[in-house]
Amino acid sequence: MLILGIETSCDETGVALYDSLRGLRAHALFSQIDMHADYGGVVPELASRDHVRKLLPLCDQVLADAGATRADIEGIAYTAGPGLIGALMVGGSVAHALGFALGVPVLGVHHMEGHLLAPMLEPDPPAFPFIALLVSGGHTQLVKVDGIGEYTLLGESVDDAAGEAFDKAAKMLGLDYPGGPRVAALAEQGTPGRYRFPRPMTDRPGLDFSFSGLKTFTLNTVTAAEKTGDLDDQTRADIALAFETAVVQTLSIKCRRAIEQTGCKRLVIAGGVSANKSLRAALETMTVKLSAGVFYARHEFCTDNGAMIAYAGCQRLLAGQRDGDRIISVPRWPMDTLPPIHQPRQNGLVD
Repeated sequence: MLILGIETSCDETGVALYDSLRGLRAHALFSQIDMHADYGGVVPELASRDHVRKLLPLCDQVLADAGATRADIEGIAYTAGPGLIGALMVGGSVAHALGFALGVPVLGVHHMEGHLLAPMLEPDPPAFPFIALLVSGGHTQLVKVDGIGEYTLLGESVDDAAGEAFDKAAKMLGLDYPGGPRVAALAEQGTPGRYRFPRPMTDRPGLDFSFSGLKTFTLNTVTAAEKTGDLDDQTRADIALAFETAVVQTLSIKCRRAIEQTGCKRLVIAGGVSANKSLRAALETMTVKLSAGVFYARHEFCTDNGAMIAYAGCQRLLAGQRDGDRIISVPRWPMDTLPPIHQPRQNGLVD
């Protein structure tokens, strides 16, 4: 089954073709980072308008790269949520229009399920069950995954997500949008041990996260350095390193607890923050000590992309799930409400 995947949940327009027999055929991505950088973050209306401009040309590009035509498409998957409502509507509208014109089934896909399944696109994918750490700008969650649609939430952030904390720390340090990669790059120049930031909620049991206090600690550290005239380039790098180390160690500690509590020896990390080199190194070291394994997607599939949506949509379309005639756009959508792939889904949502 040849599936066209469409991702337009935020500030990246992603399109891909996934073949259930041959794997990923082609994919393309257009990032709006340069456009939003002038505003220090994503402007929803500008994001939606740019998706309108870029989506159909990207679809044509992907088809050409795969040596396919629209007539070859057998199903269409699009991101139905969570995300910016205007951006979601663009992808959903195009998907349903194409599906109607071609007479093929259409299905709205959960954005975070796409991230969670992105490592399945790799040559050595994880087997079920596994623990998934989902870390992005909007989500930090630990999930037990027994199969597609069989999700048990183990813990999540009670305030800021890890990616959001990275972006806010970047602003405090005078770095441009997007903040996460820029903090990580600056941290590489930092002096280990000059600052030590707290590892929030690691001194108590449980698998929930909290990063708002770490954000405040970072602000206080930056403010103190400004008052004493010490906030030079090296100090900024040292603060960035201390912040990144605190986030990475906090995530690693919680992942270790999840592995120990569940007995599951496979860990998947997914989402934009999963591209962080320090996080990958820490989790690899931790899992080796526990005789466990860690899996993640290649860097280009850590951020939002069409390939993960095409793959996730393909699995559910093969199981007979589809939208019907209604476009599904859900800005907030708990992932644990998704049905297993062997259960039908009505209008893209659970009854």
